[in-house]
Amino acid sequence: MTDRYAPDDHLGHRSLLVAAAYVLLLRGDEVLLQLRHGTGYMDGRWATLAGHVDPGESAHEAAVREAAEEAGVRIDPADLEPVTSLHRFERGGPQVEQRCDWFFVARRWSGDPRVAEPDKAVEMRWFPLGALPELVVPHERLVLDGVRDGGLPAVVSLPS
Repeated sequence: MTDRYAPDDHLGHRSLLVAAAYVLLLRGDEVLLQLRHGTGYMDGRWATLAGHVDPGESAHEAAVREAAEEAGVRIDPADLEPVTSLHRFERGGPQVEQRCDWFFVARRWSGDPRVAEPDKAVEMRWFPLGALPELVVPHERLVLDGVRDGGLPAVVSLPS
């Protein structure tokens, strides 16, 4: 019996998921959002702290790293509360559009949030969950609304 998959086991006929981790910094009933700029994806929209999971990295490690890189805050992985997972996919679409997103809430961190990557965000601001800006990245808005309304399923599938 082998402990590994064959090298070609996931080529061609299987989905390969692009993984990302998201952090919703919550201060009471407010969430920290950043205005995307210069990324080539959803620029001009407000977004949570987020980024791809690097090879060999856990979703928790990616969430902690992205919060530090994007907002200059340090989060203990034990302070990450899982909210939901989104499986976003395009039926018949390219592999790059097969995505798995893990969302976490953090209510404790150290450091003062600030725009730490000015080439990717032009502003960072606290918004009440009940008064979010109109232009929020759509799949992130779905999660923010779920947090505001008291919960989401553990897994959400979002075909496009």
